[in-house]
Amino acid sequence: PVAVALRVVGAGIGRTGTYSLKVALERLLGGRCHHMAEVLVDVDRQLELWAPAIRGESTDWENVFAGFVAAVDFPAAAFVQEIREAFPGCLVVLSTRAADEWYRSAASTIFQFDTQHESSPFQAVWNEWLGVTPDEFDDRDRMTAAFERHNEAIRASVPADRLIDWTVADGWEPLCERLGVPVPAEPFPLTNTAAEFRAQNGLEDVETG
Repeated sequence: PVAVALRVVGAGIGRTGTYSLKVALERLLGGRCHHMAEVLVDVDRQLELWAPAIRGESTDWENVFAGFVAAVDFPAAAFVQEIREAFPGCLVVLSTRAADEWYRSAASTIFQFDTQHESSPFQAVWNEWLGVTPDEFDDRDRMTAAFERHNEAIRASVPADRLIDWTVADGWEPLCERLGVPVPAEPFPLTNTAAEFRAQNGLEDVETG
């Protein structure tokens, strides 16, 4: 792949509109955006690329993101500080939503999926990143606290001039303003709903209260 500098890294936890953000950034930047979807397409290759980072070792981030202009969602979001050091000019987009809304969506999607993949090295990193274990996924208070703790840590550690604090409802404008690109005429992409995620991954509907 042609060498390109990563322009955006997403710090948001899954189920905060990260796939919509991926699609939007690809539209705005004219290149590929890394997302957990890329990992699932080729787990073995991605695990090989991410292995040094997972072990806490020096990582060739240009190789990890070869051919990508942006990266959002896990696993990139778990290594925001390391990625910022490798690409000091990149913007950080913290995608968020109300904590209770996030929990309802996550409990019916990624928490079920994660429980099915507990043995994956990626899953171990996800758990360590948020300071939780799979047996705590049913604990709404603990999980929403982890969610809010992560978001506050990003806000505290990333300089304001490099951070976009963003929700899907904010749409194109904040992204376009900071990236210096025109606002597209089409509606902002809304993709990968909880129902779509469950259907794509063969998950049962669940009642999260």
